[in-house]
Amino acid sequence: MGSAETSFSPRFWRLVIATFLGFLGMGSVLPAMAPHVRYDLGGSDFTVGLVIGTFSFVALGSRFFSGPLADRRGRKITFMTGLVSCALAGVAYLLPLHLAGAFLGRGLQGFGEACLYTGAAAWAIEVAGVHRSSQTLGYLSSAIWGGVSAGPAVGHWVGSFQHAAMLQVVTATAGCLFSLTVREDFRPSPHHVKRLSPKSVLMPGLTIGFVNVHYPVITGFLILHLTTHGNSGPAAFSAYAITILCSRFFLGSLPDRIHPSITFYIGLVFMAVGLIMLGLAPHPFFAVTAAVILGFGFSFPWASVASTVLRRTPSQQHGSVISLLSAFYDLFVGVSSFTAGAVALHFGYAATFYMAASALVVSALLARFVFFNTVVPAAPAPVIEQFENAL
Repeated sequence: MGSAETSFSPRFWRLVIATFLGFLGMGSVLPAMAPHVRYDLGGSDFTVGLVIGTFSFVALGSRFFSGPLADRRGRKITFMTGLVSCALAGVAYLLPLHLAGAFLGRGLQGFGEACLYTGAAAWAIEVAGVHRSSQTLGYLSSAIWGGVSAGPAVGHWVGSFQHAAMLQVVTATAGCLFSLTVREDFRPSPHHVKRLSPKSVLMPGLTIGFVNVHYPVITGFLILHLTTHGNSGPAAFSAYAITILCSRFFLGSLPDRIHPSITFYIGLVFMAVGLIMLGLAPHPFFAVTAAVILGFGFSFPWASVASTVLRRTPSQQHGSVISLLSAFYDLFVGVSSFTAGAVALHFGYAATFYMAASALVVSALLARFVFFNTVVPAAPAPVIEQFENAL
């Protein structure tokens, strides 16, 4: 394990930039994927759903590969494997394989995303130090959200699905080359390390999972729900995404400075308020305000839980911890997508927001087992000084 640096070094920021490039490419093909499958390839609406869903299923399964790979072979090789897979996904979209190319590309993207995030998160924590794991994950999350948010705009700007697919090849390759300039200090332990027990991440994973029930509600039904209430959906979604990006970048260190349970529960309260406000179908101004409140709250639970678990886990198992926690995210987003659809069908769009708010109650109860007897480690002097200066 490399020594923790007193400030975020240039190699840390190079890693963040490489991560941004990887997710920028993935985001660039998203807006045109459904029209490409439906009109260019002649697929049905059902086929569109299958192609889009392939990503989530492959990503979920790949989490169980990417974590052990990062712990046994290294963070860098896992990270670069993800970027190479994303580049190959772009190539698959460009080959004359018809619908098979779309399925292959989405599958490669799912595998690539799993390896890319696991490698990036474990590697970044090695570089910055586990005592700053929350802030590290916050910066990394900002790069991811920045890439995913900017990707659709860039993909639309280049003009066609084929150009967006080529852009994915270019950005993933650039990220891969960029990562070659980042030194990796991690070395797998020469001694046998006890395999990570799934039970050790079960409660944290479920806690994270119930927090993320809201995500398919926002992506699937926010715009539809607000269409008849001032059509503020696009503005509200943009406010939600921008708030998450900014909050995780500027406030990501809070769970490192104060007890992570405090930031976790504060985040849940803000999320619940935002979801209930959105469910009430408010005036456009209040809808955007509610989206900001929701995005602000969502900025804290993941880092609060993940940093707590990482501090309890040997560094040789950090990759496995990150990948398993991410698997719970994939699982709950997938299942709650179907659940939200059923709820919307029978009870209306507003009910999906109340469903997501109810899931936060379950998450709050489970979190008691995550933060029980948690002690925040003493921070290095520079971090303490920064905190005192902030006060």
